Amino acid sequence: MLTAEQLVAAQKANIETLFGLTQKAFEGVEKLMELNLQATKAALAESANNAQAVLSAKDAQELIALQASLMQPLAEKAAAYSRQLYEIASGTQAEFTKVAEAQSQEAQQKFMAVVDNVAKNAPAGSETAVAVMKSAVAAATNAMETVQKAVKQASEVAEANFHAMANQAAAPKSSGRRR
Repeated sequence: MLTAEQLVAAQKANIETLFGLTQKAFEGVEKLMELNLQATKAALAESANNAQAVLSAKDAQELIALQASLMQPLAEKAAAYSRQLYEIASGTQAEFTKVAEAQSQEAQQKFMAVVDNVAKNAPAGSETAVAVMKSAVAAATNAMETVQKAVKQASEVAEANFHAMANQAAAPKSSGRRR
């Protein structure tokens, strides 16, 4: 049975966790806003420079060459923006995951303490029921750990695929033909 002090302490810890997660979420949004502001400023400056260059083109051939030269930096900047966006999102998600794992571990420890307390105070002859309950808790803990490992592996694979795609998109294209 939980005491009033334990309930108050648990509620206080939950509120602190909520405020901590809210702070991390705001930090992520703040980073995203900074990234978007930088990207917007750079795009405006680049647009002005590109407009000047287009207006100073002497003929159609120079205009076509200029347009072609502007495409590669645009693709590289889009890939860089995507990488930074992904880093912000994955960093914020990692903070949430860390807190969730800590909360899960703490909850499991508290539950095991309750189970152990019940086992100590169980009437004679209930050893089998207590053993079954402990076995169920152990199985649930193992299942949770397996799911967490699978999610972590899937996240790592997705991150590796994202980086591979981003690097491929940013790689300069060869102009020669393959034979």
